[in-house]
Amino acid sequence: MVKTGSILIVDDNEEFLIALKLMLAPHFKEVITENSPESIASLMQKKIFDLVLLDMNFKAGINTGNEGLFWLNKIKELDQDATIVFITAYGDVQLAVQSVKKGAADFIQKSWDEKKILSTVLSAYQLSISKSEIKNLKHKQQHLANSIQDEFQLCKGPSTSMEQVYKTIGKVAETEANVLITGENGTGKEVIAREIHRLSMQSGELFVSVDISALNENLIESELFGHKKGAFTDAKTDRIGRFELASGGTLFMDEIGNLSPSAQAKLLTVLQNRQITRVGDNKPIDIDVRLISATNLPVEAMIKEGTFREDLLYRINTIHIHLPSLRERLDDLPVLANHFLSIFKLKYKKGNLEFRKSALNELMKYAWPGNIRELQHTIEKAVIMTSDGFIKPEDLMFQTMEKGAENPTELFNLFVHEKMLIEKALKKFNWNMSQTAKELGINRSTLYDKIKKYEL
Repeated sequence: MVKTGSILIVDDNEEFLIALKLMLAPHFKEVITENSPESIASLMQKKIFDLVLLDMNFKAGINTGNEGLFWLNKIKELDQDATIVFITAYGDVQLAVQSVKKGAADFIQKSWDEKKILSTVLSAYQLSISKSEIKNLKHKQQHLANSIQDEFQLCKGPSTSMEQVYKTIGKVAETEANVLITGENGTGKEVIAREIHRLSMQSGELFVSVDISALNENLIESELFGHKKGAFTDAKTDRIGRFELASGGTLFMDEIGNLSPSAQAKLLTVLQNRQITRVGDNKPIDIDVRLISATNLPVEAMIKEGTFREDLLYRINTIHIHLPSLRERLDDLPVLANHFLSIFKLKYKKGNLEFRKSALNELMKYAWPGNIRELQHTIEKAVIMTSDGFIKPEDLMFQTMEKGAENPTELFNLFVHEKMLIEKALKKFNWNMSQTAKELGINRSTLYDKIKKYEL
């Protein structure tokens, strides 16, 4: 077994130091001993110790423990996450217990119960490792949150069609009202949802996103509400659902118009009672969730058709935000294009890349059926393909269907339209191969072949 861990032992008893080092050396990669606490600072500045074993009393005849507490505070100043185990004389157990309340992880006695000492030290070391792992996870979580925030950063342009949207975001964010965001695919519904969360009182809590259209109908309940082990064939462990995960924060339900009638009924019950029940369980769990929903479907028409519940709409639609298409806010396009350019030239290390005026003119002429998402992908492809310091019209690759509208030779081109159809289906189902193949009426292997053929 590979030994790990670095331990510092500080005690004025040389014999005890030697004995302790001999006992611990087989279990740890490095055991450093010191007989004077004055050396602690210089040692800790040179390296990080997983564990510090510290004597409580260094002066003969003094057993108040004040010295140990003094040096504990000094160690914590150097490393606030340091794990410290006090070394105490046999009769000072009460003193050691008090030291734990002051911040020590545990204590060992000099009575030399080898098994007990080793058990205590190993437990304290595991505590130190766990604290370190938690700290690293928090850093990674923060980094991930920052990265996601950068990816979904709201970019404000000068268009009047978005002025009311920005005003509504500012007003609704500080409330707990449920919000419904509507608009065509690619108009930035998740960006708006994340901006509401960022400005809300729940901003320090999780923003949990779920795309209803990408979920298997049979597993929607499990995904949203969780399940107990054994609730169904593949339920091998308990699983927390998206509502429970988002409790205290924000749940963003994208493509909510795709919910089945039965799932709509269960969602309505959850929103009314503010409780969920995991699949396979009968114990209700309280939830505190700010719900933001989005859809590109005409919900009002669906209510008339009987495919969407009117009472559910009232629950999710306290505030309604409608996002205009990109072709309705072309004044924003130069700002958005340069926003994406700054992101992708950094990502692909393209230096001081700029748009030629002629390229921006081409962007302004295009109808953008895929809205802001299509603009983002178009700029990314242009950044990759350009070979000099400028993006030119020939670097811009628009969707083939729109090109076909201007080029009659492509109107009946089967290759062009099959590629476009497959690409749209893949995007709709978030690259879920099974759902995409089912929608297109082909099997998965055929879909894989076509993806390879069209280099999608």
